[in-house]
Amino acid sequence: MSGQQEHPDKPAHDAAAVADDQASEATIRPARFSLIWVIPIVVVAIAAYLGWQTLSRRGPEITLEFQTADGLTAGQTQVKEKAVALGTVIGIALSNDLKRVEVRVRMNAQAKPFLTSNAQFWVVRPRLSGATVSGLDTLVSGAYIAVDPGSPGGQPQDHFKGLESPPGVRSDEPGRTYTLTTSSIGSISEGAPVFFRDVVVGEVLGYTMPPGGRGLIPVQVFVREPYDHYLRTDTRFWDVSGIRVDFSGGSLHLQVESLQAVLSGGVAFGLPQERRDKEATEAPDKAVFKLYDSKDDADTAGYHERLQIVSYFKSSVKGLAIGSPVDMFGLQVGNVTDVKLMLNRDTGDAQVRVAMEIQPERVFSDEEMSKGSMTEVTQALVNNGLRAETDSGNILTGSTVISFSFVPNATPEKITMEGNAIRLPSKQGGINGIMDSLSTVADKIAAMPLVQIGDNLNSLLAHTDSTVNGPELKDSLKQLSSTLQSVQHLASHADQGITPLMQRLPHIADELDQTVAHANTLLTSYGGNSDFHHSVQQTLDQLNETARSIRLLVDYLSRHPSSLLLGRGKP
Repeated sequence: MSGQQEHPDKPAHDAAAVADDQASEATIRPARFSLIWVIPIVVVAIAAYLGWQTLSRRGPEITLEFQTADGLTAGQTQVKEKAVALGTVIGIALSNDLKRVEVRVRMNAQAKPFLTSNAQFWVVRPRLSGATVSGLDTLVSGAYIAVDPGSPGGQPQDHFKGLESPPGVRSDEPGRTYTLTTSSIGSISEGAPVFFRDVVVGEVLGYTMPPGGRGLIPVQVFVREPYDHYLRTDTRFWDVSGIRVDFSGGSLHLQVESLQAVLSGGVAFGLPQERRDKEATEAPDKAVFKLYDSKDDADTAGYHERLQIVSYFKSSVKGLAIGSPVDMFGLQVGNVTDVKLMLNRDTGDAQVRVAMEIQPERVFSDEEMSKGSMTEVTQALVNNGLRAETDSGNILTGSTVISFSFVPNATPEKITMEGNAIRLPSKQGGINGIMDSLSTVADKIAAMPLVQIGDNLNSLLAHTDSTVNGPELKDSLKQLSSTLQSVQHLASHADQGITPLMQRLPHIADELDQTVAHANTLLTSYGGNSDFHHSVQQTLDQLNETARSIRLLVDYLSRHPSSLLLGRGKP
């Protein structure tokens, strides 16, 4: 039994031994790299590279504040400078007070250097400002945010307050900024053009209301290079907004600077016609100038000498206002500076005080100005009849001007001073003076006894008719006819002898005297100063001279009867 039990266990032992021998004889082989792992490795490498590149180009995140997010879209709207993308909007949200919109923008690394306090941001969208249209390209591409880096040297920051409209001047545009002061803006708006000799050389940047709304309003303008070098310290600016209508010179003048100036307003500047300020230099940046209402006002401001004159008028000055011209022989010599009604409570006297500012340089040269005082010149003119009067500037507009004219045979007056102003005598003139003269004539005609004069004329005509048809005139005509017949008879019988002629001539002379005396009596009763009266009187004078000549002839022949044969001897 024991032998049988040991025999079955022997094959199992042998099999295990054989397996151990085989295991000791096996070799170990290294693991092989599978090509399937290349694709994931390449993908990971590319992703790492792109991630590193994205992170290296990634700039800071900034926040912009605008009043509205109109046209902005997160993930699409870009920030551009000179058409180069510098960032993308990543989020848009309302501010905590719900008054503004906060736009978060992821900028790239290139934009990091100019994200300073000098940078400006604004949304570019289609805009219509006056006659200027901008941003039309955004109708297709959509709105974007533009940035102006500004001048270097600002403090870095990541929160900006965006502009609601594009700035008038970019930081990289050469030129200078100036300030104009005016009491009224008129139609001047932001973006309005600045003209020099009808050429657009700049634009209006904007204006700022003074504190409390009082005082002059500063208006900022920009003039591009090289036109900014034309400005001097004596340069003058004036308003050219809208359309100006002028009736000066008796004709209609219509002035339009440009369509853009009509719609959005504008200002202009020019060089003085004659540079009186020899020390004028080039105007520096940020220089301040006064803005005048018109070119005429700007030209007037170029005269340095001012003569203050005051006149008083007791007639209507309707249409006269501050700034109205003062002319002499139709040429402007000054302007009205004040018009005021003066009432005397004690005497009840009323008159209008008109203050004027005369620019002598309009008339006299610099050499003539230095020869004497203007007070002496004014006194000489007044002695020659110079007076101030109101005159019609234009009938259509009803404007009135002050005119200096000379009155013939005027009484010389001594001018007086009213403060630093010369008081110039005045007289009524213009339409008002004509109306006053007509009123005076009408009053005189109304005061005439027209009814009594008519009655006297009727009485005179009736008396004349009775005199002409009366017996006295008929008797006078009969005597005159008889006298003429006697003269004719004497002439026809003159050949009968000198003695009858001598005897008849004194009777003829007496008859002529009687006829003239009777006719004079009739004329005295007729009266008047008519042409008929003068004609009859002239005829009677001739008859009277004829009678006198006859008497002289008779007297001479009585003393010198031989003169009929020998002629009149020499005295």
